[in-house]
Amino acid sequence: MVEVPKDAQQLLGQAQLYQQQLQGLMNQKELMNMQLIEIDKALEALETTKEKDVFKISGPILIKTGKLEVKKELKEKKDAISLRIKSLEKGETRLKSQMEELRARLSKNIKME
Repeated sequence: MVEVPKDAQQLLGQAQLYQQQLQGLMNQKELMNMQLIEIDKALEALETTKEKDVFKISGPILIKTGKLEVKKELKEKKDAISLRIKSLEKGETRLKSQMEELRARLSKNIKME
């Protein structure tokens, strides 16, 4: 049985942690992208309707609201989600960079053994 040096074990543990964090970020990003798609579809539907009032869901109820107000809310939500996606992408890039650094350190550590 091959014994893994303590330093290498720590680096492997850190790599696993980074991998878990990266997976979490990617899951969040996917959810945000799905929300953007839903918002875009809702905005398209609002563009095609000739009604001045529409219904929106608020908790378990539907509320009659002005079409322009709903469009404004959806666009604001879309902007907020887009900003969140950019933040997640920066975190993803940072984590990938840290993982590459860790791989290099681990590779160097193993070659020294």
